[in-house]
Parts: sequence; structure tokens; C-alpha cells
Amino acid sequence: MNQHLLRRETRKMSSENNRMLRAETALGAEIRFVARARQVLRRNDMGDWTRAAPNLYPHQWSWDSAFIAIGLAHFDTRRAARELLTLFEHQWRSGKVPHIVFDPEAPPDSYFPGPDHWACASASPDAPPAPPYTSCLCQPPVHAIAALRVWEVAERSGGEGVDQARAFLRQIYPKLLLWHSYLMTHRDPEESGLVTIYHPWESGTDNSPRWDEPLSNVEVGDLPPYPRYDLGHIANPSERPTSVDYDRYLWLVKLIKKAGCDERDIYRSHPFLVKDSLFSAILVAANEALLEIAALVGAPSGDYALIASWIVSGHRGLNSLWDPELGLSLDYDLWARRPLRARTVAGFAPLIAGRQGPGRLEALMATLDSPAFLGHPWLRWPVPPSTSPLDEGFHRRSYWRGPTWPVVNWLLWWSLLRAGETQRAESLRQASLQQIASSGFGEYFDPFVGESLGAADQSWTAAVTLDWLANAPRQEERKVA
Repeated sequence: MNQHLLRRETRKMSSENNRMLRAETALGAEIRFVARARQVLRRNDMGDWTRAAPNLYPHQWSWDSAFIAIGLAHFDTRRAARELLTLFEHQWRSGKVPHIVFDPEAPPDSYFPGPDHWACASASPDAPPAPPYTSCLCQPPVHAIAALRVWEVAERSGGEGVDQARAFLRQIYPKLLLWHSYLMTHRDPEESGLVTIYHPWESGTDNSPRWDEPLSNVEVGDLPPYPRYDLGHIANPSERPTSVDYDRYLWLVKLIKKAGCDERDIYRSHPFLVKDSLFSAILVAANEALLEIAALVGAPSGDYALIASWIVSGHRGLNSLWDPELGLSLDYDLWARRPLRARTVAGFAPLIAGRQGPGRLEALMATLDSPAFLGHPWLRWPVPPSTSPLDEGFHRRSYWRGPTWPVVNWLLWWSLLRAGETQRAESLRQASLQQIASSGFGEYFDPFVGESLGAADQSWTAAVTLDWLANAPRQEERKVA
């Protein structure tokens, strides 16, 4: 071999060695990332359920547990199933899944309003026996999506986890069906296909500008003094809801309890009744998942027709909320009888519901890529802020008024994959992981500087990290993209 060929071969070998070294380094970093995420879940593991965060959120939250189960599925099918089944042990007789199940062992000064404030067991005959106490509210129904995800992970992995997952689906299916039935009836007596919420806490996006207008119309009566334990866990109080808003939150809870949590009574007189577009879209996607679960467990044929009708109704309702000017879906205030114009990530509800026609999908992608969201020039990473920086309600560090949320990113990523937008989905997955790797497993993040905000070691952030890391595109998929 002459010297020219020898040098070329040496360079080729060196390049290949460097490539392999980079791959090994990346693999090592990913293994450490997985270990860190699993450690967060282990530290927050309370046996059969997982607290949302160590200090600020010491109880079991409904939609948190759904995301947590998705993460747990990647290393313990049985424990992932147990996470959801434990939550559903506290399902109300009406089918409602409470948004909080309180840990009786948690310090009484750790969270407010705590179990004594709710005491819903004495307010409604539908509430489960206490203790533990539950709240009187609910949250978006991610649970069927999570249950199906547990099955998919187990089926892909093989082994005894498949049998465990199938047994789990048989056990949870009737509970999920009852939960969805509650939402489609008690929370939608108009048969609009849209879910009515009674409180911003039910939306999961508590402090969003979505609720500014309907909250402003809530007249607060006499409230006793109450603690704000949440402010003790946050460096800057401006990141949390204001005292004025908290008064309204607690007044709405008081009215719900006064009504004995009776749905008909609440619908007649409650001052906060809003058709929630994001909640409704998640229910449509969850009904799609429930339909798949029904097939896996061999459900009665009548169930298929019922669930399919819910899906059709949900899509019809969401179509009525579309705002072509904003390129987003809007919430609807039942008292004011008008849509609530706020540019937030909730507006991508049709994407999450799925099955959008080419025109609607194109409009959603244009809004997502625009300066109102991913195209804003000041973003640290290309992940969507919870409220558009172009919206007057935007505040980059305030709870749901601007920060980015990994669980919302997960919902959008999952929805983009379902819509066939694989390149956009992969970009969002990578940017979300970079944000978490850089700043830790925070509750939410400053969209402009990337700083972790809210609670540290947030369980659902660790959980979606594990799912993202387990779902990197295969090499052949990268080549096609």
C-alpha cells in the first residue's frame, strides 16, 4: 500500500473511531440520564402510588399519576399498573376520579387546601369512604392513554410483563368506562361533546390566562384567613397565583361543597362553568385509547358503539370551538355565552384529539411554527410556552402564564406522531430532553432562559423523560425522515 492510500485509510479509521467514541459517550450520557429520572421516581415512590413532588405536592394527583405510570412502565409493568389502580380505588360512585387523593401521613402544613378543608366524604354520598380524603374536583382524563401505553410497552418488551399488562387492562377497563361516562353525561348535560369544568384546578392549567375573564366575574364572599404554604417553596411569589385569584379558587371550592357536590345543583347556580377545549380533546384521545382497550379485553359490543359515539360527539364539539383567525381552539364560557380568547397551548386541542383533516392540521402547524409559539425568537429551546409571548396575559415565570411544561410537550409530541408529523415530533422530543438535561427535573421552565421553576424533582417530568428516551427513532426511521 502506498503512502497516499495508507494516510487515507488511517484517516478513515480515525474518523470511524471518533464516531464510535461519540456514540459511546452519548450512550453513557443517556444511561446516566435514565438513572437520574428513575431516581426521582424512586424518591417519590410511596409504595402503591407516587407523590407529585417531594415538598410542594406531597399527595397523589390524578393526571400526574397517569403520566407517572407511563414512565414506570419502562422498568416495572406491575408498579405502573398499580399506580393507576391505586388512584381508581378512590373513584367516586358517580364515576368521577378525584383530582387529589390525600396522604394521611403527609405533614398537615405541607399543602393547602388539605384534606380537612375538602372533607368531601361528608359533602356527597358519592364520595368514597375516608380516610384518605379526596378532593371534590377532577382533572383531564389521561388515564386510558396511560393504561394503553403500559400495555404497548409491555407488549414490545415481551416476557411475563405482557400477561401482567393484559390482566391490568381487564381490571381497569370498567373503571375507565365509568369515568368517561361520568364526563360525557354529568359534565356535558347539553350533549355538546365538550366537558364543563367547575374550577380552574380541574383544567390542570390552573393559573392560565384562559380563566382570567370567567374568574373576574366570581364575586367572593366571606372567607376565613388561610395559609399559602406554596409560597414557602418558591423563591419568587410572583411565580404563583395571586392572593386575589386564590380567594376566588377557595370560594369556588366552598360553593361546590355547599352544593353537596351535586352536579345538577352546581350546573344551576355555580358562577364558573366553562367548556374546556383541552380537557375535551384529551377525552377524545382517551376514548380512542379506550376503544383499543375494549378490543384487547373483549368488551361487549355495546361498549364499542357507545365509545365510538363519544368520539364523534367530541370531534363535533371541538369543531365548534375553532377560531380561524388565531388558528387555535378556544374555551367557551357558558355564563357569558362566548369564547374565551387567549393564545395558549390549550388551543392545540384539535391536534391532541387527532383525526384532523389536511386543512385543519396545516393551520395548526402554521400556528405552532409561528412567532406566537415555536417561532418566537427569544425562546431558549424550541418548545412551546404555555401562553404565547404575543398574548397580553403572558408572564414568562408565572405558573401556566408562560413557562414551558414537559408534560404538555409530551402530549404534543405524542399527538404529532399520531398525525404523521414525525420530524416535528422528533425536534420537540430532542429539545424537551435538552431542556431537562440542562436544568433538571423541574415542574416547569422559563421559556427564554431555560431555568427550572416550581417544584424540583417533579415526578411527571421524570416520567415523560423516561418515555422520550425509550422512544428515540430507530436508525432506519431517521434515514426516512
